[in-house]
Amino acid sequence: MSEHVPTLEARRSPAGRRGSGPRRRFWSARRIPAGVAATVLFGAAGLLLYDVLAVRSGRPGMRWRRDLAKALAERPLDQVWIQVGAGLAVALGLWLVVLAVTPGLRSLLPMRDPLRDPTRDPVREEGAGAGEVRAGVERSAAALVLRDRAMEVPGVQGARVRVGRGRVTVRAVSHFRELADVREDLGEAMRRGVDELGLAREPGIAVRVERVEGGKG
Repeated sequence: MSEHVPTLEARRSPAGRRGSGPRRRFWSARRIPAGVAATVLFGAAGLLLYDVLAVRSGRPGMRWRRDLAKALAERPLDQVWIQVGAGLAVALGLWLVVLAVTPGLRSLLPMRDPLRDPTRDPVREEGAGAGEVRAGVERSAAALVLRDRAMEVPGVQGARVRVGRGRVTVRAVSHFRELADVREDLGEAMRRGVDELGLAREPGIAVRVERVEGGKG
């Protein structure tokens, strides 16, 4: 039966730390959704414009448009295929809205600028700093670095680290030493490791240590 101690949580205030100014998340370019939406809209607008010009010039409109208008006028709206089509259109529209208002790139954590002046107003200087170079780190890479730091703590036999956007979760097993001592040293190692990563938004740290079966203490 495994032995464990309560989870340790820590969050250090970034006040007074050099280069700890707010940094916005990276925005994904989303070229594929934008290209698909632009192509569809361009094609639909082109067909509609061609049909309008044909009707204005005295020629009959395209047959598919006449058939579609007739079907929409005669068929009841409670038919399954009409409801399914409307649902798909609504879902597609909501998906495009979500893509437009969310940054994306959830796996990339922004890093702070060590040379940043904390007295600068990031909102007021947003236009001037639009071309600045920004640094970021993948969450998987950050987790790997913190796991290496965890394995350096005496008494830690194995560790799993999960890095989220606002929290680092560490689950470790110990084969010797008191669990409370291992937890304390591991928490301090994680705080140093997070500080070395230089993240713009310092995450909270949650540490859980369990006794490996057959271990001492």
